[in-house]
Amino acid sequence: MAEYQTHEFDVLVVGAGGAGLRAAIEASAAGAKVGVVTKSLLGKAHTVMAEGGMAAAMGNVDDRDNWRVHFADTMRGGQYLNNWRMAELHAKEAPARVHELEAWGAMFDRTKDGRILQRNFGGHRYPRLAHVGDRTGLEMIRTLQDHGIHHGIDFHMECTLLTLLKDGDRCVGGFGYDRERGRFRLFHAKAVVLATGGIGRAYQITSNSWEYTGDGLALAYHAGAALMDMEFVQFHPTGMIWPPSVAGILVTEGVRGEGGVLRNSEGKRFLFDDIPENYRSSTADSEDEGWRYTQGDKSARRPPELLTRDHVARCIRREVKAGRGSPHGGVFLDISWIKEKLPNAAEHIKKKLPSMYHQFKQLADIDITKEPMEIGPTIHYMMGGIMVDADSQMSTVPGLFAAGECGAGLHGANRLGGNSLSDLLVFGKRAGEFAAMYAKENGAGQINMAQVDESARKALEPFDRGAAGENPFTVQSELQETMQELVGIVRREDEMLRALEVIAALKARAGQAGITGNREYNNGWHTALDLDSLLTVSEIVALAGLERKESRGGHFREDYPDKDSKFGEFNIRIDKAADDRPIVTHVPVQPMPDELKQVIEENK
Repeated sequence: MAEYQTHEFDVLVVGAGGAGLRAAIEASAAGAKVGVVTKSLLGKAHTVMAEGGMAAAMGNVDDRDNWRVHFADTMRGGQYLNNWRMAELHAKEAPARVHELEAWGAMFDRTKDGRILQRNFGGHRYPRLAHVGDRTGLEMIRTLQDHGIHHGIDFHMECTLLTLLKDGDRCVGGFGYDRERGRFRLFHAKAVVLATGGIGRAYQITSNSWEYTGDGLALAYHAGAALMDMEFVQFHPTGMIWPPSVAGILVTEGVRGEGGVLRNSEGKRFLFDDIPENYRSSTADSEDEGWRYTQGDKSARRPPELLTRDHVARCIRREVKAGRGSPHGGVFLDISWIKEKLPNAAEHIKKKLPSMYHQFKQLADIDITKEPMEIGPTIHYMMGGIMVDADSQMSTVPGLFAAGECGAGLHGANRLGGNSLSDLLVFGKRAGEFAAMYAKENGAGQINMAQVDESARKALEPFDRGAAGENPFTVQSELQETMQELVGIVRREDEMLRALEVIAALKARAGQAGITGNREYNNGWHTALDLDSLLTVSEIVALAGLERKESRGGHFREDYPDKDSKFGEFNIRIDKAADDRPIVTHVPVQPMPDELKQVIEENK
């Protein structure tokens, strides 16, 4: 039996983004000994890419806002497939989490009387997003790290988990390796919190950073945890289009919240042509009304550019398909036009959207204060993930918790912009709190060294095959192309079935991946080990997409273009069978209490 560097914790947190750091802080504050494993460097988590703000009904800009309106907006955006209890907790607790972040040192933008400023965002009835220019995620991570270092948390940077360890049904730690030296690490813990983000790197064009290979979802699934809502993948409507080297990089919804408009090649604001019935009463019917809304006129309704992301993304695709797209296959997002309305428009744009100004200037040589941006849909977020208990965030595996994007339930079929950052804080805190409680009530459990040794042996196999094995980069590239083309923004049964055939073939090839060199700094090895997670989640997304024979939220079926009420009665759950096959079942949507039904009726 090999010797491995071993670490003992009460709570092991996997991921150092907003949810992971908040969970670690909470668990440590409860007296637990906490370790954090992060695939990247501390401060480099994908959370730093979140720009527009965090949604919390504080009512600082519009006093009509409250948790009830936020709850109703979230449920409507998720097409009522959300876990209503999670939506309730999120709407009620988000303001306290934002104020807590402020108390820990976050430097939010301010109203004239000194309160936290809030901006408009898609799907939110009132200006609700607390923000720091368009660098909110960066400020969140900075604040959580500054606060967290005083808690004695043990950080393991550039470290990847390969498997979760179990004692019977219970999760008792994880086994992985450090990416710098390639040495194995064994983490023994009484409770584990997964906060690993999404699956964007399974696709060709994504706003997600390189770490987003679906690790947490695959780890949980292989450990016996149920996944849910995996068909619901969000395409953010506005990613950079040109040049190709930057395709997919996010353009914050804050551009539209500050008055940016979408136009086709004919100069037309095409979103006015297609306003969904359930949003018609709350959407502006003239360009002037839409502008007044972005400037804080309480009598005005929001412009159609601030409709939900799934709808806007599909409308953009429609314009491109009809031949009304931009030169490089997108449409135009224009904030420069506000010079017609504001005398100091250029300075205003640079102040409100500093990152966007610099991003386009440096990467595309475009001055957004003078000319429009060329944008198009990009894979952005995973609504589905690990099935969790609403209050505690524990998965279906005892001792295994999940928070943030890798957890499912809050967002239903479609996430509203800004709900993700407050999601990280609200449910990161809860996951850390209940994981610490679980650790106090349960012993450490036993590590199965046979499982550990098998994981180590399998991880080293690509070295044995060497240059004669499959190139892992080629396998990953072919998977990304397959998912983009066949399981993308618009889906069909024949295409998803074809995707499953390709994924099966790629699985076989991934099992024969070979690499050369040694274990230090070996990107080929890292990629070969990431393939299992990428292929696992890709197969499950396609299977869930086939099962949902309707169009709802982020899931659009060209062969079933309408919403079907019977599919609104259940969520799709996927478990791993004893023979390793995925089992697809339907989980009835839990009935909402009468008082929350009333809240939705009041806010229609």
